[in-house]
Parts: sequence; structure tokens; C-alpha cells
Amino acid sequence: MRIRATGAALVGALALTGLAVPAAQAAPVPKDVVIGDTTITKVVVDGDNKVSVGTSAAKTFKVSVTAKDDSGIAGADTFSLAGPDYGYFTSGKPVCAKVSATTSTCTASVTVDPKVDYLSNANAGTWYVDAMVEAKDGDFVWEEKAGSFKFQRASKLTANASPEPVKKGRTITVTGQLTRANWETLKYAGYSGQSVKLQFCKKGSTTYTTLKTIKTDMKGNLSTTVTAGADGYFRYAFAGTATTPAVNSTADFIDVK
Repeated sequence: MRIRATGAALVGALALTGLAVPAAQAAPVPKDVVIGDTTITKVVVDGDNKVSVGTSAAKTFKVSVTAKDDSGIAGADTFSLAGPDYGYFTSGKPVCAKVSATTSTCTASVTVDPKVDYLSNANAGTWYVDAMVEAKDGDFVWEEKAGSFKFQRASKLTANASPEPVKKGRTITVTGQLTRANWETLKYAGYSGQSVKLQFCKKGSTTYTTLKTIKTDMKGNLSTTVTAGADGYFRYAFAGTATTPAVNSTADFIDVK
């Protein structure tokens, strides 16, 4: 991961297009630069604009930028991704696929490896995509923050219901733990103070009903009780935050006698 250098990248891009750039110029780089009628119409990151990274495996995801120009799209420059705490990544060379005579979608891959990229936990949050797309007639657009996505610390959630089997009317205790990736230690750690739903699905059904909402303790632990009523599955469900993705635990079946 490198410190963001968007201004320098833009100067280089302008030079490639043949526009004069004074060598000693130090003026602030404008947010957007448009020559002609080229426009960026859509940016999608990893399909749903959310990227979750754990502590060991490298994560490769795609960045797709759709643009249009009356003459058609010729190509795109490498995309820049910038986020909190000086977070910065660049993509591979985009490949553009024609959607229509005027529109193309340019897609490139980005690989993030928590073991070698020195991520900080503060890097999690909202990230932005800077993109430059060139048209066949020489027009182009360079847009800072052309799109945004959530860059998140991967999460895990467990659930265990006991005793099993249990007599109807007796107490069932459901424990679990919510953890998320700590990019600085490369381990998972408890996520404290988070609201988590306890849900139940009766045997033979596919619908989960929320029984109650509780909060994780300082170590991310969960524990609550319910009364045994029927055979079925218990699970915990976490809705997620800006820095941590939503996750459901594996369901635990309880046999009620």
C-alpha cells in the first residue's frame, strides 16, 4: 500500500494526452478534468461495492467503470483507489468491453494481501475510485471520487445452543462470539458493544424470526436464554457496520422433547 499520489498521476495522464503541463506548476489539481463530452456513468466495485478482507488470504476483486462518448470509448488508465489513513491501491490495466456504439465498461482487478500490504485497522471504511477514460476522438474524462465502496474488516460469528436435547419449557442458553479481522496483528479479535439478533427457525420452515437483540461484551461474546418450545434452529445475525460486513452464524439445531 502506498501513500496517495493522485495529483502526480493526473499530471502524467495529461502529458500522455498531449496537453501542456508546466514543469514547475504547483497549483492544486482540480477534482475533475473533462475534455469534450466523455462522461463516467457508473462505477461498481466487487459487484456490490463492498470488499471484505481477512487476515491471511489475498483478496482479488474487480473495479468496473462505465463511460460514454459520442465517438465511443478507446480505453482507460489504471484506476486509483484511496481511503482512510492514507490507504491507496492501484488496479491492473483495465480491459474495456463495448456496451453500445457510445458506451463501454472498463474493468480491472485489484489484489489486496493483508500479509504484505501493511494494512492498518484505520484503513477500513469508505474508499473512493479515481478514474480516467479516453474516447476514440481524443476526448477524455478524469474524475476524482468517481465511485465509492466499503473496504471492510472480515467478520465471523458463532452460535451454540444447549443443552441438547432439552425438555419443552426448560431453559435454553445460546452463546456465541462476534469477531473481526485485526489487520495489524493478522488475527481475529472480539468486536465489542455490537447489537446482534438471536433468531429461530422452526423445524420444517425456512424462515427465521428474531427473538431478541443483545450486545456483545468486551471480548465480543454473546449469551442469552430462551424457553424451549419446539424443534428448530438458533442462530445469531449481525447487520454489519461501515467497517465490518454483515454476517450470520451457522445455525445450531435443538431437539425439544
